[in-house]
Amino acid sequence: MGEPAKDQGRAGCRDEHPLPRLCSVTLIATESLTKTYGGRVTALADLTVSVEPGIIGLVGANGAGKSTLIKILLGLLPPTSGRVAVLGLDPITDPAAVRARVGYMPEHDALPPDLSAAELVTHLGRISGLPRTVARERASEALRHVGLYEERYRPVGGYSTGMKQRVKLAQALVHDPDLLLLDEPTNGLDPAGRDAMLALIHRIGTEFGISVLVCSHLLGEVERICDTLVAIDGGRLLRADRIAAMTSVTDVLAVEVSEGTDDLATRLAALDLPVAREGRLLLVPLADDATYDLILGAVAELDLPLHRLDQRRHRVAELFATREPSHV
Repeated sequence: MGEPAKDQGRAGCRDEHPLPRLCSVTLIATESLTKTYGGRVTALADLTVSVEPGIIGLVGANGAGKSTLIKILLGLLPPTSGRVAVLGLDPITDPAAVRARVGYMPEHDALPPDLSAAELVTHLGRISGLPRTVARERASEALRHVGLYEERYRPVGGYSTGMKQRVKLAQALVHDPDLLLLDEPTNGLDPAGRDAMLALIHRIGTEFGISVLVCSHLLGEVERICDTLVAIDGGRLLRADRIAAMTSVTDVLAVEVSEGTDDLATRLAALDLPVAREGRLLLVPLADDATYDLILGAVAELDLPLHRLDQRRHRVAELFATREPSHV
């Protein structure tokens, strides 16, 4: 995307501000944030968290409170109590300023089928405050970035589910935001479509200089592309940390070959190496450095293309499955 001036409305550290203390490196901060409906249903409960820029995964089961949090961050829903800051701004008292710097991709479709993608994204750019010519140029650029440039004049009603998801992403990008809030961006996509969408989100977060909050109930997806994870359950914080700090190296080697996995497993077992299968991976306990030599020898003997040989890390999903809920 382009690089328009973004200094207007930026906030640094302001001691006099009633919000949680928020420096320029802080993306989102909440303090004792609570949302109840009708005094009986609690969507968020005393949520306190601070998130720095990057690609952030907001994860939790359906009904955990993720969508409620996103609506509060956008100023679309007032909290029952507590405080919140987005990019140093208060979405409760100044929602327009927040939405000027934040792009939002909703979970569900509400795309007018008769409009072309170019018309729709241009219109939403205009709503964001862009002049007509600039909005048209930005719309074309955003649609090019999401891979719809050649299809931009087709009516959205004829698009596939994956293309519609990309239109929603393009409209979130059109005003060149500092932060994207993506609510279940892979919803309804097949495995190839999910992979393509995740790769696109990762590219936006790493190459465009835009922070991304990815809301998902699928831990494995966000683990692939995110730097930081915020996990909530029943509206309460389970854990918030960088993914690298939430995983640890194990005493298990992960071996992957492009072909001949069964033959390699048989050969390693013949060498008295215990072998477990996990999809395309062979998992072998690391006794000492000689384990590496035995595996490499077996691969060479069978003339197999070695794709991966390294120490396995705990997956984030495994940690949450065995970890008691805790506040951070």
